[in-house]
Amino acid sequence: MSNLLLSIIQSTPDAITRALAFGTPLLFASMGAIVNERAGVVNLGVEGMMALGALSGFVIAYNGGMGGNLFLAFLVAMLVGALAALLHAFITITMRANQFVSGLALTLLGLGLSGLLGKKFEGQVLPINVGDAAQTLLIDWGKFQVNPFTLIAVVLALVLAFVFQSTRLGLTLRSIGENPAAADVLGLNVTAVRYGAVAFGGALAGLAGAYLSLVYRPSWTDGMTAGLGWIAVALVIFVGWSPLRSIFGAIFFGLLYYLQFRLQGQSAIPTEAFSAMPYLLVIVVLAFAGLRGQQGSAPESLGLPYTRGER
Repeated sequence: MSNLLLSIIQSTPDAITRALAFGTPLLFASMGAIVNERAGVVNLGVEGMMALGALSGFVIAYNGGMGGNLFLAFLVAMLVGALAALLHAFITITMRANQFVSGLALTLLGLGLSGLLGKKFEGQVLPINVGDAAQTLLIDWGKFQVNPFTLIAVVLALVLAFVFQSTRLGLTLRSIGENPAAADVLGLNVTAVRYGAVAFGGALAGLAGAYLSLVYRPSWTDGMTAGLGWIAVALVIFVGWSPLRSIFGAIFFGLLYYLQFRLQGQSAIPTEAFSAMPYLLVIVVLAFAGLRGQQGSAPESLGLPYTRGER
């Protein structure tokens, strides 16, 4: 046991680097979910949107190679994620269907559609490794290395925190999430703002998926999102709908994923126990958040449809 602890301590710089890398898609996806939930819309389809983003981004990069198409691959992945989210928005905002059921259906649709359309790309790797290109951009801080996409995600989280606290747009989003009827009386277009927030959340989910298939593991395999979308949804509750806290939450779960692989084979504990560790901890932290009354941080109108003239 002492040797195992010593090994973990010695690999701390590598662990932090990998936690940052693996926490990046969680950070992107959770920030998207925070934005649309702050506007009062729950979207449980994050996993499906990530899968669609991962496939679409990979297909663009695979067919076009590296030359000039990396930006296009990420852009298409974000667009696909936003379009999928807009489908959810139409069903829940315009048609006023149950947001939780629609989100679950979107996850099933995204996973099924990406698995079906991605069969011809199963096990394929990019002709030119985008991951290698990203590695050349790594910023060295002593023994630590930071991926540029991680920096982008962190900066975006800081920007979102500023927007929520110090701008008219942030006030608008929070007002609509708390009391859409009052916001409507003040002249705010509740429907338009909610559509925009949901589309933005879908775009970030698509970006998170593209990061997985283009940077973290430059290949396509069915099910490569591996439940990350669900962890991102849970992370939103865990951090109390705060973009700043989502940074630390994403790194924390990224570290859990690293430990899941690092500890396998180094103890008598079955491998399956380590594989389930991140998901078990999600249940634990959500239960802990419930005991602390963390759910009180949720927007008052979260998950509730709104029609003008109704209160």
